[in-house]
Amino acid sequence: MAGKGKGATAAAKKRLEAQRLLADNRLARHNYEILETLETGIELLGTEVKAIRAGKANLRDGFCLIRNGELQLHNVHIAGHEQASKFYNHEPLRVRTLLAHRKEINRLRGNLDQQGLTLIPLNIQLKGSWIKLVIGLAKGRKLHDKRQEERRKQDEKDLRSALKRL
Repeated sequence: MAGKGKGATAAAKKRLEAQRLLADNRLARHNYEILETLETGIELLGTEVKAIRAGKANLRDGFCLIRNGELQLHNVHIAGHEQASKFYNHEPLRVRTLLAHRKEINRLRGNLDQQGLTLIPLNIQLKGSWIKLVIGLAKGRKLHDKRQEERRKQDEKDLRSALKRL
């Protein structure tokens, strides 16, 4: 019985190590209201994989488009791998293809056309040995919406701290 508990914690630790955040777009949650998220695969070159695992990805100005029936990731900077020569390294701002099911792409296209929404990359995570990109279907926030959201978060924080003191 004791061996079973010990093995379960080791397996849980292994699962947590296998799922880790490699890059995050925190500004996206401030500038946009995220309505829906979708986890997609991303088509990468070998040096891009090594650079992402080293934490050299920047999602800040990135966006996604649907072109010719495929999802494409634009304007995401993945720095070159330091150990690779210039000849074998990748272009940092190249357009990358995202891997998703046809049904998901068609559903996203319908939402983008009808409601005037946008697709933005939220984070890059390691899931097992796969690198996954989480994209969000988002609606842009106006300045007053951003202020209102900050005020709401501050009020919740004040309420939690007041309850702790009691």
